Amino acid sequence: MDFTEDQIERYSRHILLQEVGVEGQEKIANGKVLIIGAGGLGAPVALYLAAAGVGTIGIVDGDIVDLSNLQRQIIHFTADVNKPKVFSAQEKIHLINPDVKVNVYKEYLTAANAFDIIKEYDFVVDGTDNFPVKFLINDACVFAEKPFSHGGILRFEGQTMTYVPGSACYRCLFNSPPPPNAVPTCSQAGVLGAIAGMLGTIQAAEVLKYLTGVGELLTNRLLVFNAKTMDFRKITTKKNEICPICGKHPVITELVDYEQASCELKSKN
Repeated sequence: MDFTEDQIERYSRHILLQEVGVEGQEKIANGKVLIIGAGGLGAPVALYLAAAGVGTIGIVDGDIVDLSNLQRQIIHFTADVNKPKVFSAQEKIHLINPDVKVNVYKEYLTAANAFDIIKEYDFVVDGTDNFPVKFLINDACVFAEKPFSHGGILRFEGQTMTYVPGSACYRCLFNSPPPPNAVPTCSQAGVLGAIAGMLGTIQAAEVLKYLTGVGELLTNRLLVFNAKTMDFRKITTKKNEICPICGKHPVITELVDYEQASCELKSKN
């Protein structure tokens, strides 16, 4: 594609990177990324991908902006309270970069619509705050052979991993959703707002690395951090031969909607 002079100036800091250059920026511009959840994680992911010039960004969220969201969901402003999150996010993306095409899905991801929504995208970002949808995203992406970034936050902690076909999936590490109410929610336990930004920008970086082919993705590795101590560690994982969906003898053969529960990631303190 031919970049305009304005676009060359806009993306000049990417183009200056030897590993990215014009070719890499073209790959970003041709990229199609789906963000599921326009909340604490989806907000920074959307902002950074828009700024980077990702050509098409899809946003899935059936919720409206609540005043309590503004402490961490930085894509939404005070004037956006009671507005659907997908439209609020769409407006901010276009303000940052009018070249980006934004597809909005004012609905929640379910077993019934997951395949139809993800099929047009190159990469999926899990920006949700509950276990059932995280497992649904994993299963849909494994079945559809779509790479995705998992992310979870609670209190002062965050965790993320990247899946590509053939690598360890989310179920390889966490076999199934915990029972409802077994893990406290963000509204019950709280979350430091900046944690969402820390993890969301890592997820955005994974997307850009995937699109450009630069660097090593967080595949077969779970990155965990605690902001109170600023300790980061990577847990090496591998594809689980007895994984119920991607193992040698899979028992999961279709998508399932599990009972909803908000926020995951049990504190390790």
